[in-house]
Amino acid sequence: MTDTSNTRPADSDAPAPRPSGLHRVMRYLPLVAPVLLWTVPCWVLLHSGQHWPLPVALGGTALFVLGLVVMPLAMARGHGRRQQDAAAIVGDTLLGSSWVLFTWSLLLGVPLWLVLTVAGVGEGQDRARTVTWAVLGTTAVLLAWGYAEARRVPRVRRLDVLLPRLGAGLDGTRVALITDTHYGPLDRARWSERVCETVNTLEADLVCHTGDIADGTAERRRAQAAPLGTVRATHARVYVTGNHEYYSEAQGWVDLMDELGWEPLRNRHLLLERGGDTLVVAGVDDVTAESSGLAGHRAHLDGALEGADPELPVLLLAHQPKFIDRAAAGGVDLQLSGHTHGGQIWPFHQLVRLDQPALAGLTRHGPRTLLYTSRGTGFWGPPFRVFAPSEITLLVLRSPHASATV
Repeated sequence: MTDTSNTRPADSDAPAPRPSGLHRVMRYLPLVAPVLLWTVPCWVLLHSGQHWPLPVALGGTALFVLGLVVMPLAMARGHGRRQQDAAAIVGDTLLGSSWVLFTWSLLLGVPLWLVLTVAGVGEGQDRARTVTWAVLGTTAVLLAWGYAEARRVPRVRRLDVLLPRLGAGLDGTRVALITDTHYGPLDRARWSERVCETVNTLEADLVCHTGDIADGTAERRRAQAAPLGTVRATHARVYVTGNHEYYSEAQGWVDLMDELGWEPLRNRHLLLERGGDTLVVAGVDDVTAESSGLAGHRAHLDGALEGADPELPVLLLAHQPKFIDRAAAGGVDLQLSGHTHGGQIWPFHQLVRLDQPALAGLTRHGPRTLLYTSRGTGFWGPPFRVFAPSEITLLVLRSPHASATV
């Protein structure tokens, strides 16, 4: 493995992008979202014709009001300046629970009430209570299942990726991808060990981590991240920063990954040589790096590829799928990304699509460039994954020239 292009260019490839549709929506979410998440289910379940006994109606309403007050306060304490893990767990859990309850109050509760009304099933109060129990039952099942999905060791997703410029000697190169581990308030040190054990069973030539290692500083989350030092690869273990590193002292994470034996590809590349052929393995800082104000951190593709033979195939690590436009313009063959979590809790994926060109899986962008977007290995915030399972990915690179040499 040859290490080249160690420079850290001062200029980025392009001016900072204009705020996306998602970012414009997100400006108002902290004010509007908590109210909607708690008042809509409260109305659907307690005040839309049920006529519950007064103690039930008052008690239920009080619980919704309590959630509306506690959730933002706990999240502010947990993810704000104080960084209180216990508060973060409470706030994140309430956020995920209220989102699922809100979603199914609208998507199940309202249509079910209309269907029962049109069908003439039951009296008004009976219909309303049927809706309430259906929504609560569905929410409980999805939250229990979603919690188990979030805490489990991800399944391995395997796929072959044909790269037309890949040399025959590189055919069969095994690339393991983990991303968005998000070590955080819930201690997942044992989970981290089991993930790394699973990665080691894949016997990969190259292991990649495409960022968002944790929520919190490297010093604070060191115990959870430490098992990454046990990961094995035939050629190299490579890492790029995600946006969450820039919320928590990104340079500390770069230094820790270097200490654990990983190669932080900060706008530079390595050469993977196998069977007489060569693959350029490049990486860039996250697209949010420049706005973080951290000196020397920015996404710079030209710097990452400086000195590389333009005739060689390029595998690029970039945390966010949205970098694919620059990758395609730069002639990259395959970009590996994470960030989206596949939506994490359905149907949040619809909001993710406002910000990113791909949600999950392999997609083509332009005549040459492929993008693989992982649904992520861990979870952010709410400890739930609903219809968006986590993954450890094994990509087997294929060459169209391999058969000619057999």
